[in-house]
Amino acid sequence: MRTKHKKTLQAIYHNPILTNIAWSDIESLFIALDADVEEGKGSRVTITLNGEVAVFHRPHPRKETIKGAVKSVREFLNIAGVEKC
Repeated sequence: MRTKHKKTLQAIYHNPILTNIAWSDIESLFIALDADVEEGKGSRVTITLNGEVAVFHRPHPRKETIKGAVKSVREFLNIAGVEKC
């Protein structure tokens, strides 16, 4: 995993939850973790990682991810067995 992906993972697990994480960085992290990223209808994105599946909405028009979505990503990573670094 590249340094950028490690920083994104640290930001996702940061307390309090950060609201300045770009969704593109989160998607790049998923890809680095060998997840399957599928485009859905509208802004939906389906992520499959280690047999676990989650559907997220890409933020728009802003690129930053809101707190609730960061929390959902964090929970999904935990379920998929990804540990914070």
